[in-house]
Amino acid sequence: MLETGKPFPNFSLPNQDGKVTKLGDFAGKWLVVYVYPKDDTPGCTIQGKSFTATKADFDAANIKVVGVSQDDVASHKNFCNKFAFTIDLLADTKAELLNQMGIGQAEFHGTKYWNRSSFVIDPKGVLRKVYEKVNPQEHEKMLLDDIKALQK
Repeated sequence: MLETGKPFPNFSLPNQDGKVTKLGDFAGKWLVVYVYPKDDTPGCTIQGKSFTATKADFDAANIKVVGVSQDDVASHKNFCNKFAFTIDLLADTKAELLNQMGIGQAEFHGTKYWNRSSFVIDPKGVLRKVYEKVNPQEHEKMLLDDIKALQK
């Protein structure tokens, strides 16, 4: 797992619309990169809905939120459309960023999935906080409170 206080890995990944998103796009803003196992599964849907519902609160605090999974752009697009998500989901189909972050995998019914994790990156691109094996219920509220405390 990545160490806090170190620069977050640079990335260049397409979002659900195929637009390439880079770490540098968030310079000057706080960033939450949340990793989730699979599009359109119960916990991942809860998490996406929660971040969409609280997007205005994150925006007001100068915090951007992006989700990352190994699903492809088309899968992300369908997931976003199905639940009217207003956050970007980044497609790391080759698991390059996922591997750089050092996220573990768990097996479920013979298939491996990335562990649900969240990373808080400051406006200079430095990793400030890591959350492992996240519970999707109300995690966004904890993130918002913790980042606001870090901003002070």
